Amino acid sequence: HYVQAPTCGASRHSLLTGRYPRTPEDLRNQAISIRVKKKTLPPTIPQVFKQSGYTTLSVGKVSHHPGGLMGKEWNDPNKEEMPGVWDQKIMPCAEWKTPFRLMHGIADGIPRTRGVTPAIEVKEGPDTIYPDGHISDSAVKSIQNLSKTDQPWFLAVGLMKPHLPFTAPKKYWDLYEGKKLPVVNHPDKPSRNISWSKSREFFGSYNHDKKDPRTDAVYAATVRRHYYASVSYVDAQVGKLLTAIEQSGQKENTIILLWGDHGWNLGERAIWGKHNLYEEALLAPLIIYTPGMKDAGTPANAITETTDIFPTLCELSDVEKPGTLDGTSLKAQIDNPRAPTDGTAISFWQDSQSIRTDKYRLTRQIKKNQASYDLFLFPEKEEPSKELVDQVKKHLSNRFFTPKD
Repeated sequence: HYVQAPTCGASRHSLLTGRYPRTPEDLRNQAISIRVKKKTLPPTIPQVFKQSGYTTLSVGKVSHHPGGLMGKEWNDPNKEEMPGVWDQKIMPCAEWKTPFRLMHGIADGIPRTRGVTPAIEVKEGPDTIYPDGHISDSAVKSIQNLSKTDQPWFLAVGLMKPHLPFTAPKKYWDLYEGKKLPVVNHPDKPSRNISWSKSREFFGSYNHDKKDPRTDAVYAATVRRHYYASVSYVDAQVGKLLTAIEQSGQKENTIILLWGDHGWNLGERAIWGKHNLYEEALLAPLIIYTPGMKDAGTPANAITETTDIFPTLCELSDVEKPGTLDGTSLKAQIDNPRAPTDGTAISFWQDSQSIRTDKYRLTRQIKKNQASYDLFLFPEKEEPSKELVDQVKKHLSNRFFTPKD
């Protein structure tokens, strides 16, 4: 599964609308709110489900702003990011007090100060020492309440880790004591680098105590362990939600979908960040459970993309899908993990697009009406020949996205 954009707000815009980015604004974190202001936001998943009789509820960070409100501290009830689509929006801010302070905060209710707040932290305490523990607790209560009603419900839960800063209660850090983390593949800056990133978010927004993982192997390993700990922390929160659904008696009446909004380079290609069109930033989790699955737990290896999620949820729920969608339902792959898709995923960043197939990733950048290309082969063991680059360009050039609306 590949995302449409390697950044939070733009990726969630594609998820919620089922659409490829069409304008430079669609690649910004404010993509949704900009379209709302211009009155050009297409139908969204919660809007379509609400119109179909579902109770719609969001907990945590679903659109770009945690809690779905904007304003100075992201908590103005008169400034909804997506007006009218949620019956209820829940954002437990706890000791951080506002969504803005919580978003990049560390333990003890401390908000981020750019360039001062550490990029990594572990602290002894319960799951609620960091925000995702509060979000999962609120979501569990929501599942318990929704399950007592006769009306169908659509619940979106936005857990935030492993977003920067990489934080977790110490028990999740301890899971990796003495463990050897996977080797960093392709650690050097690539010669084909039209989408290479300088990792400004990682190095510019957080304090590293004068350490640099690009030159300090010990610090690099420490950062990676913090990232893994934060993943284990958020996995535990997902486990709480699954347990709540089982205990509610609604498991066999509930579709469950887990999605990640982008990947992250942990030193691969000399990048510590997400703002690029390489494999590590674009590959993200996608797990779908439906009642009565015949092949539950079997990986499906067909190429999929975030825009496929909206039509998939509609088909699985017998909800009429809007005519604005760019993606294709994955019901065939849910019924048969070996079923093929159209075989391509398109991702966007700045002035570039990248097409992923089962064998290739072809990235195109257009500047001053001149196109440049990068081609990667999978498995990624060798450089492509010029003849192969020309052949793949010819084969895939008509698959790059040109908006018709």
